[in-house]
Amino acid sequence: MITKEKVLNLLQSTETYRIERTTSTSDMDKFQEAICAFSNDLPNSRENGYLILGAHDNGELSGLKVDDTLLKKIASIRSSGNILPVLVMTVERFEYDKGDLLVAEVSPSLVPPVR
Repeated sequence: MITKEKVLNLLQSTETYRIERTTSTSDMDKFQEAICAFSNDLPNSRENGYLILGAHDNGELSGLKVDDTLLKKIASIRSSGNILPVLVMTVERFEYDKGDLLVAEVSPSLVPPVR
């Protein structure tokens, strides 16, 4: 599981093949594509990927308030059947003074390709 401090470090780094930041809460196609890419781990880094909702591309918080509905919506990507085989993913909410972040942490698949 990712820590609150590591999330802050990810916000300060540039977006990479392992990090996707967005202010959107509704672009499920974009979220599924990012999660699938993290799981496939094409560079074979064997490192987790992170989809971070509630942050601008420059790492600043957008002021998002993460509720249970949004948590369930993002968590459902794992078992919706749209991405197969089923992947290893955790979803967490982090609260900060300037807003919340929803972080989906995706482990590299042991049996790629993930589609």
